[in-house]
Amino acid sequence: MFTKMKNIDTAFRQLRMFSLAFLSGCMLVTILSLLKSYQLASASQQRIYILANGKALEAFAADRKDNVPVEARDHVKMFHFYFFTMDPDDQVIKNHISKALYLADGSAKQQYDNLKENGFYTNLVSGNISQELEADSILINTNVYPYYFRYTGTQRITRPTSIVTRSLVTEGYLRNVSRSDNNSHGLLIERWRILENSDLRVEDRP
Repeated sequence: MFTKMKNIDTAFRQLRMFSLAFLSGCMLVTILSLLKSYQLASASQQRIYILANGKALEAFAADRKDNVPVEARDHVKMFHFYFFTMDPDDQVIKNHISKALYLADGSAKQQYDNLKENGFYTNLVSGNISQELEADSILINTNVYPYYFRYTGTQRITRPTSIVTRSLVTEGYLRNVSRSDNNSHGLLIERWRILENSDLRVEDRP
């Protein structure tokens, strides 16, 4: 009788140990599945697909801090392009200046007002003068906020009788603002000023 009870007790213990082991295994599998699902969901949220020319291109999302140097350089480049690239057309000048002023604060507006007051834009149109700007270097210090930048570029001013090449050096600071259709980088240029804008050479046109 006692032997039979002992066998039943041993069998019960073994069954309980097996049940606990099975339950632990199920819980482990469940936890691992949830963890893996979370990782896959996070990874999928960082992927976007862009449709270009009928082809789906995969892109990856990243933290803004990883892209600040790239976005800051492009922001500074585009501001200077719009502010200094002109054709003898009132509408072109208006469109470019409008886009440039969305990317900077009142310091750029003040420069624009000074140029306008001095008849700079009127002279471009009346004199059939085109102006282009090419960036040579853009230095950004992202270690200190707001981010200091120094822009160096070459201006090419095409007049009916000559082509003038000028050196342009400016500096300013960048601070974060909300992104918008008019300011896709979410940065704003502050305390912008022109350090140098001098002639390098003048060539006669044939």
